[in-house]
Amino acid sequence: MAKRGKKYTDAAKLLEDGKFYGATEAVALVKKTSTVKFDATVETHFRLGVDPKYADQQVRGVASLPNGTGKPVRILVFTQGEGVAAAQGAGADFVGADDMIQKIEGGWTDFDVAIATPDMMGKVGKLGKILGRKGLMPNPKSGTIAPMQDLGRVVKEARKGRVEFKLDKTSNLHVPIGKVGFEEAQILENLAATIEAVVKAKPTGAKGQYVRSITITSTMGPAIHLDLAPALGLTSV
Repeated sequence: MAKRGKKYTDAAKLLEDGKFYGATEAVALVKKTSTVKFDATVETHFRLGVDPKYADQQVRGVASLPNGTGKPVRILVFTQGEGVAAAQGAGADFVGADDMIQKIEGGWTDFDVAIATPDMMGKVGKLGKILGRKGLMPNPKSGTIAPMQDLGRVVKEARKGRVEFKLDKTSNLHVPIGKVGFEEAQILENLAATIEAVVKAKPTGAKGQYVRSITITSTMGPAIHLDLAPALGLTSV
């Protein structure tokens, strides 16, 4: 194991070994234990009781953060006709159809979220090799394929702060929920929204205890373990 620096060691001393914290106390500690000079990202880590080898135990979804992620979001919308005005009116940064597809085929990917109306997916599908490996491909499971009547709402939600999550090979999820510079109440609200989204994403094949543990941490900061039952109680699900 790599040797920890003095700042990390000092920050870790603020935590009681083996203790599980209530969400409010944990959020206060994640701010206190941030050791870096920049505005660090706060992440929530979930250990889940599922096996990623099985298709009916995959976990994937989207959390809509009421206070955003703390970083600018550049939104691209693939649409045409009346969808162009709807996307632009909702605040999309880039809107187009064949022109945007050609631009991406030429190597351009300077955006963070891609949304498409269903009529565009026949054309957008050929971008799978480019957008798929970057996690930018519009997908119904992530809510980024939007019917024309919902396009404005989806764009606004993306602007406010939508984070996608997907189970990794070790049955864990890693979800950013804001910045250390946020108010404690803002981080707590984002945490509750994230827990609710993960609980809603429980797959049909999950057996036994679904959420095994939840921790929060800041970039290069120590992990703070949440008291599981009260943390799950933050959600109305």
